[in-house]
This record gives sequence, C-alpha cells and structure tokens, in this order.
Amino acid sequence: MSGPSPSYLTAGWREWVALPGLGVPWVKAKLDTGARSSSIHAFDLEEFEREGGDWVRFAIHPWQRSAEDTTVVELPVHDRRLVRSSSGHSDRRVVVRTEIELLGTSVQAELTLTRRDQMGFRMLIGREALRGRFLVDPGRSYLGGRPRRATRRRNRGR
Repeated sequence: MSGPSPSYLTAGWREWVALPGLGVPWVKAKLDTGARSSSIHAFDLEEFEREGGDWVRFAIHPWQRSAEDTTVVELPVHDRRLVRSSSGHSDRRVVVRTEIELLGTSVQAELTLTRRDQMGFRMLIGREALRGRFLVDPGRSYLGGRPRRATRRRNRGR
C-alpha cells in the first residue's frame, strides 16, 4: 500500500462521551466493535410530522441506574431499521443522526433508539461510528478523561 498510514485515536472499551445535539454533557458509553450500529437508551418515543418530514420525540436517561435528569429530544427520523440484538432478537428501530464527542473528537453518528434500561450501559457506540478514527483497546477504560468526581458520584450513586 502506498500513502501515509491513517492516524487513529486509542479509546478504551468504555468512555465518557458528550452528545451536544441532545443537550447531554456526559454519558457513559460502551465501545463495541462487534456491534455495527450505535444505540442509546430511549423511551416515550412519539413519531410526528414537521414541515413535511418524519420526526421523533423521545426521552433519555443519561445516568446509569437512574431516572433523574431526563432529557427530552426532538430530531428528524433518519431511517428505520431492523436490528438484531446480541441475543438474536430482531426489532425495528428508529434511527436518528447526531454528534458524538469522544476523546475530544466530534463524529456524526447514526443512533438507534431502544430500551437499554436493563443493559449495563445507557449508550453503545458501534463500529460504524468508530471506523477510520478510533482503535479500541479492550484492556483500558476512560482514556478520554472523566467528568468531575461529583458528576461521577451522581452517576454511580443511584
């Protein structure tokens, strides 16, 4: 191969990320190269039409094991897809596009909206969002830094 080799940022298997377009400064995410798409815990989904296009209103809980600081978001529907979970179950999910800030880098990503309240992480970042920019080191965590201790305690304490 010719040409310069790409420069990748190394991320841990779990990282704190921001979702500026959703008004979420911190959410703990699992980086999963085995998953094609990214997803976020979303509930109270309500699809509606705005200016001739399909939109969705949904709520998210950014904190693990907590219903506090619920954020309600409205975004255009980017797509609807059949997604197969790791357990083999398939369901049709609404897909939105939004910005994810990971390791100080901003990427546009497609997020499927699904109930993840029983999962260990409220957000999963799949390989499509990671491709071409990030390498994931499965032996490390939080290489992009962490929020202040008080924020981490709020996340862990409920």
